[in-house]
Amino acid sequence: MEAKLILQFKTSLVKNQIHYKNNYRRQRTMMHAPRTIAVMLEPVNNQDLSSSSSSSSSSKNVYNDNWFDRAAINYLSTSVQATTGFKSTSSGYDGLVEAARAAHRVFDPAEQQQIVLQALETAFPSFILGFIRAVLPKSSKFTREYFASFTTVFFAWLVGPCEVRESEFEGRREKNVVYIKKCRFLEESNCVGMCTNLCKGPSQVFVKKSFGMPFYMVPNFEDMSCEMIYGQEPPQPTDDPAFSQPCYKLCKESKRHHQKCAT
Repeated sequence: MEAKLILQFKTSLVKNQIHYKNNYRRQRTMMHAPRTIAVMLEPVNNQDLSSSSSSSSSSKNVYNDNWFDRAAINYLSTSVQATTGFKSTSSGYDGLVEAARAAHRVFDPAEQQQIVLQALETAFPSFILGFIRAVLPKSSKFTREYFASFTTVFFAWLVGPCEVRESEFEGRREKNVVYIKKCRFLEESNCVGMCTNLCKGPSQVFVKKSFGMPFYMVPNFEDMSCEMIYGQEPPQPTDDPAFSQPCYKLCKESKRHHQKCAT
């Protein structure tokens, strides 16, 4: 009789221990199980997104300019400052952008383009331009591809990393396009008006005037990329979408100086 009672007691004790362990395991599993939290977000205004996405969509690039880059930047910056009469307090690329900002604030769009043209003519002596015109034929596949390759090698300090791409030109494939992944000048200025009036417009005129070659720049203000197309005539400013593009919502110039970035 006693043996039977002891056996029943042990059996009950084992069952209780098993039940306790199972409950303990379930509780630990519930405590440490991953939890999903639902968060409700306010809808984004599409207009605000489109007007500011380019200035805040990605982190700012960092450039480690070498001696050639610094020399070229300072040379062009000095030319712009001499043309505008503005003395920059910054050095390097910051000084170049500061001089460009000063021109953008003081002069109207037509005057801005003329100032940059004068600065480019000062930076590139006429005898060098004349030599290039004499050596290279005005309209040839070789010349267009040569200028595209030359741009990627010697002007990355100004526009940022770039590469040569193909396009169809008069029914055949040519490597006459320079693709800029993210324009350094547009990123630093963060202003559509400075891009069109201090870079795109005067550059198109300068290349055509200096080398007799049509040159069309197609900036993408959404991702700050740009295409430079050698051999293609640009449309008139009134028909060019870039010149009717509104400026960024977070444009530094319009916020600081309460001005309309006219293009």
